[in-house]
Amino acid sequence: MKGRSSLAYFFASPWIATFGIFWLFPLIFSLYLGFTDYRLLRPEFNWIGLDNFTRLLGDAAFLESLINTFIFVFGTIPLTTVIALLLALLIERGFPGRTLFRAGYFMPSVTSLVVVGLIFSHLFSRGGYIFLLARICGFDPPEYGFLLSSRTALYSIMAMDIWMSAGYYMLLFLAGLKAIPIELYEAAASSGAGKIRQFFHITLPLLKPVALFIIVINTIKSFQIFIEIFVMTRGRYGTSTAVYFIYETGLNRFEFGYASAAAYILFIIIALFSLVQFWLFRKGQIT
Repeated sequence: MKGRSSLAYFFASPWIATFGIFWLFPLIFSLYLGFTDYRLLRPEFNWIGLDNFTRLLGDAAFLESLINTFIFVFGTIPLTTVIALLLALLIERGFPGRTLFRAGYFMPSVTSLVVVGLIFSHLFSRGGYIFLLARICGFDPPEYGFLLSSRTALYSIMAMDIWMSAGYYMLLFLAGLKAIPIELYEAAASSGAGKIRQFFHITLPLLKPVALFIIVINTIKSFQIFIEIFVMTRGRYGTSTAVYFIYETGLNRFEFGYASAAAYILFIIIALFSLVQFWLFRKGQIT
């Protein structure tokens, strides 16, 4: 038994070493830097305690980026989840070309975010397809395009994110639907339960674990929104998010200690949100 255990650790050692060097050590060292005034271009740095964290609480740019992040999270997750569930219910019903539709809905989620961001930057620009379509439909789009206005830039990126993500979560819901025994629906139908009652009393309760997984991973992803912001607006026009603030602070202003503190505040927020979601699902508050 001891020999088997040693052999298992031997084969796992490359992963353990990689995890320790590239994940665990940076995680711990970043926490340490959050309590210092470390700057990349200055060799010496000092322990300053909670100064970085208290400074962040009074930093208007950081607070604005947090607000934008919360708007993004609360504005995209409910819509993405509902649309993904509706698409899964639609695809789950048999109709000609179902496989083609399923592949089409899923395709955006496996396309490079940079490529999608560049495409939508053109679509949202002045003279782009979405810009012209808005005018045709009688709307008054911003003069220079949706991404060059603080009124519409963040919401335009949110719409693109919903479009990109819905297909991936649709497949997860579809897998959950396939796992529900057909006998439950047959028994409910024989008892006189209609489609709507079956949906609320069978489908939704049994999809709760899948819904929890989707909401949690989508929450984590949405709080870390960065590539879309970097490619489409560079944080201008009211689109700076928490991760973009960390990027600007650490890699443009080289304030690594300050950026590390901001990163750990975001980490705590994500952890708290995830724990609350698990608690709500366990209590049956979300179905």
